[in-house]
Order: sequence, then structure tokens, then C-alpha cells
Amino acid sequence: MYPMFDRLETTDQRYDEITAEMARPEISGDYEKLQALAKERASIDNVVRLYRDWRDTSKALEEARTMQADSDAEIAALARSEVDDLQARHAELEEQLKSALRPKDPRDDRDVIVEIRAGTGGDEAALFAADLYRMYSRHADRKSWKVEVVTSSPIGIGGLKEIIFEIHGRGAYSRLKYESGVHRVQRVPATEAQGRIHTSVATVAVLPEAEEVDVTIAESELRVDIFHSGGAGGQNVNKVATAVRLTHLPTGIVVVCQDERSQLKNRTKAMAVLRARLLDQRMSAQAEEIAGSRKQQVGSGDRSEKIRTYNFPQDRLTDHRIGLTVHNLPRILDGELDAIIDAVAADTEARQLGESAA
Repeated sequence: MYPMFDRLETTDQRYDEITAEMARPEISGDYEKLQALAKERASIDNVVRLYRDWRDTSKALEEARTMQADSDAEIAALARSEVDDLQARHAELEEQLKSALRPKDPRDDRDVIVEIRAGTGGDEAALFAADLYRMYSRHADRKSWKVEVVTSSPIGIGGLKEIIFEIHGRGAYSRLKYESGVHRVQRVPATEAQGRIHTSVATVAVLPEAEEVDVTIAESELRVDIFHSGGAGGQNVNKVATAVRLTHLPTGIVVVCQDERSQLKNRTKAMAVLRARLLDQRMSAQAEEIAGSRKQQVGSGDRSEKIRTYNFPQDRLTDHRIGLTVHNLPRILDGELDAIIDAVAADTEARQLGESAA
């Protein structure tokens, strides 16, 4: 038996041990212990389910192969047909198990902070940034995730120079981490009288929300400025100063939050963004150290890399990382991103499995 299956057998036994331990009367009264066991069991539940299905399929396949030699021609023919089906199912389960056993990013289940900024292209880039924000908001709605704006810088024609927002939902980072990078749009702006196609870009950064235990920030490292929230044209939208600007002195990172009417809420959101940026900075430095001069894998969050082009005249989206081309931009911009994310995630998993095998 391959080492992978030795490991799976041990995991399967551990699952039964946890289940038995959770059923003990003395454990039922220990909430913390019960929660810890439940969390451990949940973390291996999918792997155990796949392994048991694979094991049952292996047994059925062995029996079907034996029946192929039956003297009854009809039974032998049925057995051969069943062998073909079971072999396909067996191979599929084995691939799923390999994927399930791949080390998971411990941040995958976290909420995310998304930062979208208009790049080259002036007002058209700001309009595209607003399109991307709506796309991710609608995708979040489809997943029953909650979206909260931290801060935004709108322009008068409906565009956004910048928007930072939180998405709260289980597994949000595991899906949206593949969206980090430069997004390019090619289309005819509404203001273009000659009908010429313009190319504009916006950058997307997806950061996992950092917990206080991940990043410790001393008060002495912060400069806190409080000011009035500004609306269009610089008008004050609050009579009381509620906007918060945090400057992290050691790194020079600045975070502004002004969308809430409460100074406390703005500060809390600004701190969440600051922690996320500091964690991202640390993780990026570690990844560069590990990778050296080797190009980072897909999904590394390299925000200087052009990852995708949205071509409106041809109703085409191209993901440059994996060479994927799909059509129907209206549906994609309405939040239907699963097929694209699935393709990028599958390519990433295949690369990682290949590296592990090597």
C-alpha cells in the first residue's frame, strides 16, 4: 500500500477514536474539550468520507474482476461493464484524495479584505474599478457572504478611484485569493465619440483578515488622526469628526476609514485593514525567501501581474495565468465567477501536486 494510503488508514482510525471519545459522558460536560474534538473531526471528515468511498469501491472492483471469469456469459458481460464503471470511479476518488491531502493554507477559511484601485485609464479605469466591486459584491451575494465597505473614493460619474471592503463568509479567502492581480478592460467608453476601444486597468488585492494573535501592534507604533468624513466636493457629511487615519510608523503603512458614522467603528475597521496588510507583507516576504528567484505559483497574489483581460467588443474574458478564455461578460460581471475560480484553483492544485511528487 502506498504511503498515502497508510496515512489515510491512520486518519480513518483517528476519526473513529474521536467519535468514540465525544460519546463519553464525561466529555459531554467539558465544552472546551468537546469543541476541540468536534473541530478536529470536522477537519478530517471530508478526507475520511472520500477514503471510505475509495476503499468500498476498491473492494467492489476486486469482486467485479473476479466475476469476469464466471462461466455464465451474461454474468461475465455484466461484470466487465461494472469493472469499467468502477475503474473510472476508483481513479476519480484517488485524484480527489490526493487533492484533499494537499496541505491547506491555514488562512483559507478566513474572511477577506479586498482592495480595488483604478490604474491607468483615467475615468474609464475608475468606472472599471466600480464594475469589479459590483462583480465581487454580487458573487458574495450568491455565496450568502456579507459585504461591508471600509472606505471608498468615488468620482462623480459613478466610478471609484479606490474602494476597500470586507467580505465575511466561510471559505472566502480560499476562493477569492486567486483574484489578486492586475485586471485589464478593453472597451469603448461611453464618453468616446469616435468609437475607439480604450484599454484601462485596475488592481485587486485580496488579503485574509488577520487576527490579533497573528499581528501585534503596539500603540506606540501608531499615529492616529481624527478628521471629518468628506463627501463629494469635499463637503462634510458628519458634523462630528469620525473619520480615522492610522499610520503604522515602523512600516509607513497608512489606512483611512471614514464610511461609518462612529469613530470607534471606523477605527476598528482601519485596524483590521492594517493587520491584514502587515500579515500580507510578512507572508509575501516569507514566500519570496522560500521561492528565491523562482516565479511564484498562480494565486500568490502578485499584484504587479496582469492576470485577466475583459474584452467587451468580443464578449470575452481571458485568464492569462492558465490560458482560459470564456464568453458572456454580462454574466461574469454579475458575479458568476465559480467556473473561472474553479479552473484557476484546479491548475494551482495540479502544480502543487506535481511539485510534491517531484
